[in-house]
Parts: sequence; structure tokens; C-alpha cells
Amino acid sequence: MSRLRVVVIGGGRNGEHEVSLASAAAVARALDPRRYDVVPLTIDRAGDWRGADGEALGLRRAIDEVRACDLVIPVVHGRHGEDGTLAALCELAGTRYVGSGVTAGAIGMDKHLTKLVANSVGVPTARGVLLRRENAHAYRFREPVVVKPVTAGSSLGVTLVHAASELPGAIDAALAFDDRVLVEQVVVGREIDIAVVRRADGSMLVSPALEIEHDGLFDHEAKYDGRAVFHVPARLDVGERWELERAAVRLYDALDCAGLVRLDFFLTADGPVLNEVNTTPGLTAESQVPRMFRAAGVSYPQLLDLLVDDALAGPPPGPVAAGLSAQRAILSA
Repeated sequence: MSRLRVVVIGGGRNGEHEVSLASAAAVARALDPRRYDVVPLTIDRAGDWRGADGEALGLRRAIDEVRACDLVIPVVHGRHGEDGTLAALCELAGTRYVGSGVTAGAIGMDKHLTKLVANSVGVPTARGVLLRRENAHAYRFREPVVVKPVTAGSSLGVTLVHAASELPGAIDAALAFDDRVLVEQVVVGREIDIAVVRRADGSMLVSPALEIEHDGLFDHEAKYDGRAVFHVPARLDVGERWELERAAVRLYDALDCAGLVRLDFFLTADGPVLNEVNTTPGLTAESQVPRMFRAAGVSYPQLLDLLVDDALAGPPPGPVAAGLSAQRAILSA
């Protein structure tokens, strides 16, 4: 049997560049060489495309590589990647790819739109207000809040604000990553993550839940400095786990997601409250999602095989498939 030629794309022109490089390198190493012929491509910080040896390719040659492969695995977290950008490139190139389509990626990356979709299907979110650059500093502090950019990932630009004097700096930190800012009520609850992957037969596999134990805000620094403790599986009773899984699957469907998605919740006394959706979650072997599936007996290479098989089983990409995907997402919401 001939090997599948797979392009793995990492890096990216955003603040998650290094995290994306690590995820892409881990994916490339874990793909079984007996089944896959791996072609690594990197988008550098300036947005230029480079080959395995760092050679500058340019967009035209990069697209030629995408068109010549059997499958693309985009592992660019954040803007200009996870937000549907790379899915759109693959759609235009007519190449199959792992993960969610253009619509799900774009909405999932936009925290404000995600809240609207979640609330429309009965998944609660934190009460909040959307601010734009031109009016952000007119916001008046009334209670402890979390300030975050609308489209940044990895908790970049996220600040927990306790006093009015802290608000201007928090807004500036968020505006460094986006022209829109969310100011949300602080939700008191346990931080629980659930991952969902769609299999080739259309069924969904839901991971064991992961609980994050840490002091203070689980911000960018806390995510990557080793201070946080992950409990997998999370210590949940049957009812709590059912509520979380139900909310995760409902939102996965409403956004018309594909492949692998991580959904982050606060588990409060009144039930789950959605924090955010990650359609391209961290994918090193020790990232949260691989840990979660490993607790269910699914190894990291097996998880990647599931993603590949799902992508190969779906309809061929192109304008018609993209349009249908968009229609389903709109109708679900």
C-alpha cells in the first residue's frame, strides 16, 4: 500500500507561533512512517512560507505542495490559521484537510460569536459586554471582570481585574491582540475541559474530562510554566459528567465542527458555563487533549489516525462543500 503524502503546517503569524511550532513538530514525529510521507511546512512570524530545511518557498510553491499532497494537517493555533484561514486555503486548493471547516474555525475563534451560538442552543456563557477599540476605555468598572481579546488564543492578552485602577492596563493588553475586547463577569467554578473528535463513520468520541488546578487566572504564563496541575479524568459524578458532555456535543454540532475540538467550561453550582472553544487545540504529546484521550486508552498516534481517517472519509473539499458547511452551521445556530 502506498503511503499517504501529508503536509503538516505549523508556525503562523501571531502570538502563538512557538506553541504551533511545537504542536506541528510533535504531529510530524508521531505520524507512522509506514503509513505517512510527511512534508513539513512552516509559516514564519512574518507570514512567509518555508520548507523543511527553512528554505523560503513563497505562497505559490507552498500551494503547489498543498495541491500535490493527499491530506493537510493544519496545526497553526490562533489567527491566520485556526480561524478558518488555512481551511479556506485547502478548500481553494481542492485538498482534503484535518479539522473544522472555514465557518466553524472562524466562529470558534471569535469568542463573541461563539457566545451567541452557545446561548442559542442552551449552553450558558458568562455575562459580558463587547467593546471596540474606539470605545473600550469608556467602559466603567462595576465588579471584578475578566478582560480578553475577542480572537486571540492561548489566553494571550487575558487579565483578571479586581479594581477600577487595573482596568485601563487590562484593556490595553487585550487591544494589543485585537481591535475588539470582551469584558466578562468572573465565573466561579471548577475549570473543566472536554474534547470531542468525530470518527470516520460520523460518530463522536468524547474524551474523559480534564480538570485544571491552579492559583489565580489560568493565563498564558500559567498555561506554559508548569504550575498548573491537570487531573485526568476529572473528579466528577455521573450527572456532572453527563451535563458537560451534553453541552460539548451540542456546541460541536451547532458550530458544525469536524475533527478534534477542545471545549473549556467552568463547572458551577448551576451547571456548566462555556469559557471558550478551541478548534485547533495544542497537539504536543503532553498537551491537554492527548492526555485526555490517553486516559481513555487512545494513544497519541491513534488519535492522529482518527483525525486522518475522518478527513479522508468526508466529501472532497471545494466551494460546494464549503457552502453546504456554512449553511448547516447557520441553520444549527
